[in-house]
Amino acid sequence: MLNISHNQLNKKVPITDFKSGKDIFRKNYYKQFNKFLLAAAIIMIIVLFLPWTQNITGQGLVTTLKPNQRPQTIQSQIPGRIEEWFVQEGDYVEKGDTILRISEVKSEYFDERLVERTSEQIEAKSSSVVAYGGKVDALNRQVTALMKEEKLKMEQTQNKLLQAHLKVKSDSIDLEAAKTNIIIAETQFNRIQTLENEGLKAVKDVEEKRLKLQETQAKLISQENKYLASKNEVINAQIELSSITAQYADKISKAQSDMFTAQSSGFDAKAQVTKLENEYTNYKMRNNLLYVTAPQNGYINKALTGGIGVTFKEGEELVGIMPAQYDLAVETFVRPIDLPLIHIDEKVRVQFDGWPAIVFSGWPNVSYGTYGAKVVAIENFISDNGRYRILLAPDETDHTWPEAIRVGSGARTIALLEDVPIWFELWRQINSFPPNYYQPEGSKMSAAKKDKK
Repeated sequence: MLNISHNQLNKKVPITDFKSGKDIFRKNYYKQFNKFLLAAAIIMIIVLFLPWTQNITGQGLVTTLKPNQRPQTIQSQIPGRIEEWFVQEGDYVEKGDTILRISEVKSEYFDERLVERTSEQIEAKSSSVVAYGGKVDALNRQVTALMKEEKLKMEQTQNKLLQAHLKVKSDSIDLEAAKTNIIIAETQFNRIQTLENEGLKAVKDVEEKRLKLQETQAKLISQENKYLASKNEVINAQIELSSITAQYADKISKAQSDMFTAQSSGFDAKAQVTKLENEYTNYKMRNNLLYVTAPQNGYINKALTGGIGVTFKEGEELVGIMPAQYDLAVETFVRPIDLPLIHIDEKVRVQFDGWPAIVFSGWPNVSYGTYGAKVVAIENFISDNGRYRILLAPDETDHTWPEAIRVGSGARTIALLEDVPIWFELWRQINSFPPNYYQPEGSKMSAAKKDKK
């Protein structure tokens, strides 16, 4: 049986004729298993040629579509001290509802009548502005009056100067007449004296002519004095005319200087009024900031700074609030190598944490428990985690997202790309190649139109 010798018994005696030989040598081992392997091989070959949807998977979080709908914290614009709380965590508040009351911690704002006192200062300074305005008007009228007076005085002096010139002219004519009279008187005296020497005229006549000559000489001297006095009047009028200009220039300059000083003081008072009005508005607005109110309708999440009497700085977070109305969205992150394959309005499947799902990433139609979404925003700068952020909004043509989803819960996203055979996808995965460059149908048609042009 062991075929040790060259005399082989199995060739001389048919072993298969025996019962045990029939059970051993005529039995087909693993017949069913071989059929199973053959069928499995055929099925695997067929499966390799089935279509497979290439996809990009990512992990993300549920967020809101609009920035004003996302959870936020409420800060105080001024430093203060917490005095009273009007809400508790979980309360619903409407826009403008008071959340807490604070008090001032800076000494310059301790005065409770600070706004009222500032208003009184504004009224006082405003009165000062009015007073300066009245003074400016009075000085302006004074300057106008001085200018008119100067004009009238100049006209009066010019008339006086003209009169003096006319008097000089008149006196000069009278002086010439007096000179002519004295020549006539001298001629008559000489003639009458000659006649008297010849005995033709009496001494009396000579004396009369001598007297008349002396009178004529006196009139000449008097007329010369008048003429010189008239010339002095002309000079005096000219001097007075010059002095009027200087005198009124000094008066007008002084009045204008006082007016400009009053205007400057008025402008300064007006600037102080404006500054006080600014401070008044700031104090009034600061008083309103002593009550921290809700910026929008929502729910109080958490008091980040609790207690009574706790002080805080401006801009410090006091309480968190979640808006009541919001549109859900999902933010997911993809690798930089996959970013060129993502396009706006592209379809994406989303699986939310807490909702059971059966997912076949390559066969989205067979998957169960996923929800439709579309790409609405693609970040242009890489995030801190080394990936690009993609914002997804619900797809209106697909199933509505669950109402119980909360902002901040996890989500798994599957961006659907091009359909390829399974064997190609396996080959790509084994070689670590990226998915095929994919463009939506709309982009392809646009590119084709550009090529035709």
